Amino acid sequence: MGGVTSALPHLSEFEVSVRLKQTTGREHKRRPIIRNALADPRPASEIALHTDVSVSCVHNVVSRYNRFGPQAVEGREHGIRRRCYLKKDEEAGFLKPFPEIAPTGETCVAGPVKESLEALLGHPVHHSTVYRMLHRNGWREIVPRPAHPEAKEEVQGAFKKTSPNS
Repeated sequence: MGGVTSALPHLSEFEVSVRLKQTTGREHKRRPIIRNALADPRPASEIALHTDVSVSCVHNVVSRYNRFGPQAVEGREHGIRRRCYLKKDEEAGFLKPFPEIAPTGETCVAGPVKESLEALLGHPVHHSTVYRMLHRNGWREIVPRPAHPEAKEEVQGAFKKTSPNS
């Protein structure tokens, strides 16, 4: 059996209970750990069993709470971008000139976007990085219907009239 896991009194038990009622999501799962460690210090395995989390989760939450205070429990949300070349607003600014070529009759493709991004960053990037960036910014793939550039409409029309499938 391990030692007793207790939390430092950064907040009173009442304050932790009040904040527990105001929170949702991941914070709502961390607050009972702190409340148990404040009100009834005991081994992490018992707190984990009581709060339905793993023992390592109890150790991590209590350790962060003891070191950094209540904001350590409140501020960390899942889904933050840890590895990114550009921030979201920088990405939007980077992509702003590309849709402007569409009215001139050109198709905006990922190749020039990738080349521009590599020039901006100064190193090569994988093509999936560009596609994910485009997807994050609301772009979608629109492919024109394939047609041969030398196709003659008269020949196609005559074929449609004489083909057995029409």
